[in-house]
Amino acid sequence: MFAIFTQFADWLTYTILGLSPATKLGDAVHFFIEDVTKIYALLIVMIYVIALLRASLNVEQVRDYLAGKNRGIGYVLGSGFGAITPFCSCSSIPVFLGFTSAGIPVGITMSFLLTSPLINEVAVLLLMSLLGWKFTVLYVVIGMAVGILGGFFLDAIKAERWLQSFAAKALEQGKQKTPTTAGAGASAGMALSERHQFAKTESFEIFARVWKWVIIGVGLGAALHGFVPDGWIEQHLGDGQWWSVPAAVLLGIPLYSNATGVIPVMESLIVNGLPLGTTLAFCMSTVAASFPEFILLKQVMQWRLLATLFGLLLVSFTTVGWLFNFFSIYL
Repeated sequence: MFAIFTQFADWLTYTILGLSPATKLGDAVHFFIEDVTKIYALLIVMIYVIALLRASLNVEQVRDYLAGKNRGIGYVLGSGFGAITPFCSCSSIPVFLGFTSAGIPVGITMSFLLTSPLINEVAVLLLMSLLGWKFTVLYVVIGMAVGILGGFFLDAIKAERWLQSFAAKALEQGKQKTPTTAGAGASAGMALSERHQFAKTESFEIFARVWKWVIIGVGLGAALHGFVPDGWIEQHLGDGQWWSVPAAVLLGIPLYSNATGVIPVMESLIVNGLPLGTTLAFCMSTVAASFPEFILLKQVMQWRLLATLFGLLLVSFTTVGWLFNFFSIYL
């Protein structure tokens, strides 16, 4: 299915650019061209199709639906909605305020926000094409588990007491409201032409938001793939030493990427011998525990809640990495 991208990369790298497949530069450029063209094709075609299917999704209905559920079901639903909606850290504040204004418990809201940047339709498509369905399923399960367990923990410690005053006030006011049906069916009756326009607009918006991360992510992956000496990663970190997982988590914190940009890096690290758990821990830390996201969240959370959330994510990612390294022989 994807042979055409390999053939195009062969033609452009070795025929047009005149690079040799035996050189590290030729190998890196070939990797870059093949992955960028493949990813962009998926973005252009598949995001449009998925946007058509999602054209009837109404965020207000999601919010009101969650507000009417008990905590246990709410964590699962919040994480599930986070996995199928295209929010990232840049939209975390308005989403957080919208959910708290509806009276949704902080834990359920955080289940949504923790899962949303980790899982999206682009990430799932790319993982499926680059690493196969088994890894894709595992990534989705782990991402949702982090959201569900994180939400449960934050509710258990009554994390709402550490919101900024205006956010806490919005939450209390929201608890007094009855979920409304405003907007219900607002998009359900859209004509096909309207759904097409919605899908086209969203496709352009998503592409405009992620194309640069594809370039950055594939560029880093190509550098790792082409210029890191053969066996270096495997020799130094390939044994899955216990300290390599927390080290990978800490290394990912100063970086920032979304799930789209980090997946080519993930592929390259695995190909170069980094254990699955260590790779997963690094990539989850880069996507969901980066400094830029926490700077944004500081506007709605007090430092105590931010520190608790930060520690929760670091422990979760480290534990996930250790478990995957331990059970990797069975995957």
